[in-house]
Parts: sequence; structure tokens; C-alpha cells
Amino acid sequence: MEIAIIADDTKKELTSQFCIAYCGILSKHNLCATGVTGKYISDATGLRIEKLLSGPSGGSDQIAARVAFDEIDMLLFFRDAASAVTESAHDYDLLRLCDLHNVPTATNIATAEILVRALDRGDLDWRELINPRSDYNRRKKSGMSF
Repeated sequence: MEIAIIADDTKKELTSQFCIAYCGILSKHNLCATGVTGKYISDATGLRIEKLLSGPSGGSDQIAARVAFDEIDMLLFFRDAASAVTESAHDYDLLRLCDLHNVPTATNIATAEILVRALDRGDLDWRELINPRSDYNRRKKSGMSF
């Protein structure tokens, strides 16, 4: 599965702690994150993670583009809902794209935990049929039998 991770500045430490707790599960999947978040996670966990641009420099847009092309199977977006800064239009557009493309999305640690545990149980395997970059669809294109 392809998992994208974004964290607001005040949630980066929490995100790292979450990834430490679920490192065993996350290590079985392909991870990408906005730049600084990716660095926090890889430094804390040793997980292999594709670091995109920082959020304000276009990393969130890169993730949104991957969602639009069904290349992301899950989004963990640790937002600071208590911040006085209102939600940006980019954040709204990203969440809207996740809704349009049926990408399971967590915007807080409680939902993230539920999604990661569901991922571990195989409850999200249906995403393999949708994602053109999944092993399932790569085998299908190459003519391999199942």
C-alpha cells in the first residue's frame, strides 16, 4: 500500500511517536511524506520514506496529485485543529480529493490508529484493485496469473 503522511508543525512530534508505535506495520508499506515530516519520521524510526517537498513549498500538492491519480491508498494528515490559523484551501482540496477517490483518511491520531490496525488486518486490501501502482495491477499488466 502507498501511505502518505502530512503533519502540521505542532503535530510532527506526535506523528513521529505514532510511527514509532506502528513501525512494524508501516515498514511493510511504501511511505511518502512532506519534506520536514518525512525527515522527522525517518530520523525517529529508521523507516524508508520518500520525502517530497515541504508542505508550503508544494509537498501537499504533490500528495494531492497522487491522490487524484489513485496512487495513494491511505492519507495520515495530523492537523492542528486548535490552531488559530484557519484551514487552507489546499488542505480542503486535498481532503476533498480523498473523498472523491475513496482514500481512507485520518486527520487525528485516533482515526490513524484505527486505519493502521485495519491495514494490518487486511481490511484495506480492496485499495489494491484501484491503485494502478499496486502489485496486483502490475502483475495484471504484465500478464502474470494470480
